[in-house]
Formats: sequence, structure tokens, C-alpha cells
Amino acid sequence: MGIANRLDLTLRLVQGSGRVSVSELSQRLGVSEMTVRRDLDALEHQGLIRRVHGGAVPARSRAEDAGFSAREPWQAATKDRLGAAVAGLVTPGSRVLLDAGTTTVHVAEHLAARAPLTVAVLSLQTAMRLADRPGIELLIVGGRSRPGERSLVGPLALRTLESLVFDCFVMSIGGVHAEHGWSEFSLDDAAVKRIGLAQATRTITVADATKLGVRAFSQVAPLSAVHAFVTDTAAEDAGTHPGGPQTLDALRDAGVDILLA
Repeated sequence: MGIANRLDLTLRLVQGSGRVSVSELSQRLGVSEMTVRRDLDALEHQGLIRRVHGGAVPARSRAEDAGFSAREPWQAATKDRLGAAVAGLVTPGSRVLLDAGTTTVHVAEHLAARAPLTVAVLSLQTAMRLADRPGIELLIVGGRSRPGERSLVGPLALRTLESLVFDCFVMSIGGVHAEHGWSEFSLDDAAVKRIGLAQATRTITVADATKLGVRAFSQVAPLSAVHAFVTDTAAEDAGTHPGGPQTLDALRDAGVDILLA
């Protein structure tokens, strides 16, 4: 696993757990405790986490800097490749619900080429990418902007989604596990995703290979709830992503179409 991928997942695990030990991170990431400590030092230096005895906790005093903006530059080339692959699966003329996340921002960048589309967005970042694009009818789902992520969550977002139907839901995800299915680090984000799944005819999930084999805090749905999954080719390499091949096999067994980009 490359350092950018590892830092991304480490930050998410710390934020999602509230407090996580060095030994747990070592087991989850498949690296030595010495490597974990170096990564935690790097994240602490950036003000994203705070080291405590035996582990780390989120740097809540800088919540606005600890989420999307910190992760956005990491693995940007991989995420852009995934974004292009997902956009290629979207049918022109359809109604699309676009999830929040650093990867779905890249999906948004490529959706303009699939116009005309009606696109409802679940984050302020994707709204900015699609505003004023020719052929894109942009709908911004109401709700509370979650600090650090600027994803739109809460009762207002849920009620809005329940009143709409979509041809396609492009869903980002915190983790996908062979036994435990799709999961998220935030309860609020997980709740929004469940409604998105229920209101869409078809769901395409997108995530880089670091998310395979990961069981995040809040379960979203079983593997079979999704129709297609787009990830990068590194997911097939058990050496760098131990949970990758097993998770891909489980997805195929569940009837999910897989696209490796």
C-alpha cells in the first residue's frame, strides 16, 4: 500500500473510531507498528490527529481541516481515473444522485461529458464542480453541512431524498468487506447512503483499493444492494491490499459487476 493510500485510510480510521491504538492500526493496515507511528507523526504534524499514549485521536479543534481538504490531494491521479470510469457508466439523459467524497468530485468533473443529465449532489464540493456546466441540471440536496467534509446530512437531507427518485446513485464508501458488506465511518453519511440506495434504480459504488477488506463503523447495506463497483487495479494485488482479492470474489458472488480502472 502506497504511503498516500495508507495516510488516507489511517486518518479515516482515527476519525471514525474516535480513538485507535497503534496495534489495531498495524493489524488493519498490514504494516509494522513502527510504520504506523511514523504515519501518525506525519498526520499529527499536519494537525489532522493528536497522538495519545498507545495510539491517536482526532484533532477535533481543527475539524474543518481534518477531512475533505486534507485527503483531496492524495492519490488524485487514481481518483481521476476512477471518476472517468464511473462517468462512462452513466447514461446521458438520466437522473443521477452523486454522493459526497474526494473520489466523487472527480466523477463530477467527468459527468459534463455525459450531458444532458439531471444531477442531485450530496456535497458542496461536487456542487461547485457542476455549477453552470452546459447540459447539467444541478440540484443541491438540502441538509446540514458536516464539518470538515461538507457532505449534506441530517433530517432535511433525508426528507428531500425520500421525495425524489433516481435512475442512478453514484455512491462513495468508507469500507467494503466480504462478510460485513458496505460500511461508512459516519452515522450521518451512512443514513444518507441508505436512502440513496432505496431511491435509485441502479447504484454504482466507487472506491480506491484501500477500502477493500475494511469494516467501518456503520453498516450501510449488504454487498448485493449495489449493481456495479468501480475500483483500481491494485485491488487484485494481495501483497499490497490483503483484503482485496477476497472482497472482489465476494462481490462477484453477490452479483455485483466489477470494473477495474
